[in-house]
Amino acid sequence: MTTPRPRLLVLATRRSALALAQSRAFLGNLVVRTPGLTVEELQVVTSGDKDQTSRLSDIGGKGLFVKELEEALYARTADLAVHSIKDVPARLAAGLVIGCVPLREDPRDALVGRGGATLRDLPSGARVGTSSLRRAMCLLRARPDLTIEPLRGNVDTRLRRVDEGAFDAAVLALAGLRRLGLQGRATEVLDPEICLPAVGQGALGIECREDDVEVLELLAPLADPETSLCVAAERAVLAAVGGDCKTPIAAFARREGGDLVLDGLLAEADLSRLRGGARRVAFPRSVHDAERVGRDLGEELARS
Repeated sequence: MTTPRPRLLVLATRRSALALAQSRAFLGNLVVRTPGLTVEELQVVTSGDKDQTSRLSDIGGKGLFVKELEEALYARTADLAVHSIKDVPARLAAGLVIGCVPLREDPRDALVGRGGATLRDLPSGARVGTSSLRRAMCLLRARPDLTIEPLRGNVDTRLRRVDEGAFDAAVLALAGLRRLGLQGRATEVLDPEICLPAVGQGALGIECREDDVEVLELLAPLADPETSLCVAAERAVLAAVGGDCKTPIAAFARREGGDLVLDGLLAEADLSRLRGGARRVAFPRSVHDAERVGRDLGEELARS
């Protein structure tokens, strides 16, 4: 006997323009697939949103973007929460689960250079804004002569700082620009060989209570199998190295023919001792198999 499905759900989301855009896009797909379903939006200002100036590593890391959303799930004031999965810690809070990973957006990074500059065009000593240790790691590998400086805030704020001349360039997720209709601001889309994407970049994670069978049944049809397996492999790399906000780490999985290709990079917190690794295996049939591949690569990076 099929479990009755709820007719009203509350979706928790951050209040930023990007968070609202991606949450509402997912919501539209959910409602289309579930006739008669009503969803209310609960907008939450997270700790990470309140402090727009400090380095994330100084105030608790990317988990600050999910904490209050998870509290809404615990309090049952929300039934599901929409995250950029790159903001979700490797280990979820007790009793919660990622119930759905939808089809991934473009996972690459984008350079927004003042005056149309590309990475190659930037002069020696150019100021590039990013608060991501991963991006700093990758940029300095390609251009050790650049000056990497912290830049936080929403997408509009970061673009404005470049336009005003405070920075010569900034690096942002291409997925975020695309979701806001701002992909035209990218002066260069950075090849993963130059800037390996963050774990889960471009993908959403829809979180809910692990015992909420009704919501899990609603979410299941919106999961993209290929994205789910690739993200599982990447997140297993993160978990295996014990990665947190102070860990410069990148992991990117994709399907090539019948294979899963997984690349990883890891450095120390001061960006020293950069090392990388890769795996190419038959495309996994289960999350468990994908995690095993990611864990194997992560353990190698941690040992090296």
